Amino acid sequence: MTELTRFRQSKDHFFKSDPHSPLTPPQRDSFEGLVYYDENPDLRFELDVEPFEEQDQITMATSTGDVAEYVRWGRITFEVGGQEAQLTVYSAVGGGGYFLPFMDATSGGETYGSGRYLEVEPLPNGKLL
Repeated sequence: MTELTRFRQSKDHFFKSDPHSPLTPPQRDSFEGLVYYDENPDLRFELDVEPFEEQDQITMATSTGDVAEYVRWGRITFEVGGQEAQLTVYSAVGGGGYFLPFMDATSGGETYGSGRYLEVEPLPNGKLL
C-alpha cells in the first residue's frame, strides 16, 4: 500500500467516523468514501523553487469559511502533458509548512469548484516534493 493510499483511507475514515468530521451524522451514515483519481507516479515531482524577491503576506479564505495568513513564498515550474505549468507556493505564517493551491480543467466539474491544494514537502536537497 502506498503512502497516498494510506492517506486517502485515513481521510475517508475521518469523514466517516470522527466527531469533528465536516459531515452531518446522516451524511456520515451514508458516506462510502471520496472519489479519487488513480495515483499517477508521473505527477510526482521534486522541484526547485524560485523564491519571490518580495514575499507578500496575504489573507486566504479557507473551505471552512475561516481565513488563514500565508506568505507568497515562491514559484515552481514543471511540465505536464507536454505543457509548461507554473504554480505559486505559499508558506504558512508562523510555520507549519508549505501550501500549494491550484485550479485546473477539472475544477467545478469533476473536482471542487474553488480549486484544490497540495501540502508540499521540503526535501533535504532544497527541492520541494
